[in-house]
Amino acid sequence: MPRGSTQSRNHPPKGATLKVEPIRDLEAISEIKRYLSGEGNWRDYCLFTLGINTAFRASDLLSLTVGQVENLEPGDLLEIKEKKTRKYRAVTVNKTAYYALRVWLNAHPARSDPDAPLFLSQRRRAALCVSSVNRLVKKWCRYGGLHGQFGSHTMRKTWGYQQRKANDASLPLLMSAFGHRTEAQTLEYLYIQPRELRDLFFGLEL
Repeated sequence: MPRGSTQSRNHPPKGATLKVEPIRDLEAISEIKRYLSGEGNWRDYCLFTLGINTAFRASDLLSLTVGQVENLEPGDLLEIKEKKTRKYRAVTVNKTAYYALRVWLNAHPARSDPDAPLFLSQRRRAALCVSSVNRLVKKWCRYGGLHGQFGSHTMRKTWGYQQRKANDASLPLLMSAFGHRTEAQTLEYLYIQPRELRDLFFGLEL
């Protein structure tokens, strides 16, 4: 970077992109949750848990209000109008996400106001911004003992990565969830080497 440049490492030049990674280690996920719950930081615990269990973008999670989630039960659909696509997308709330929501709603300073942002900034009565989530995710990953490039997209990438690796989700399903057009795009997004290519290196040893 040229001397005197104000370009941040976390903000690539115009036209370039900064790729962030998923969390590959399930124990690191557990460690981050233990850290956040141990601190009693239920807002961040809920944000992290929703992020890795719904695959919504951070900007869409931050658009949520108390009223949109206060009556949800496990198995219910949570529907959000995505800011990027302007289309509605619904996901099923699992028990882990439900628990995180209940714990945070019980501690939420504006839980009686259905129009209040679900993820309030601690400094003002407005929703967190994506840049703040980027910083938070980096901090959480450090506490999880992780090294690499992490940011707000890490949460939804983690959902996809673990669905593929631990739950054996099909690529067409993941493509649909992420709105991708090709399997190659999804594999690259999730930092996953195609199985066919991986098997080449084990199928014949010279």
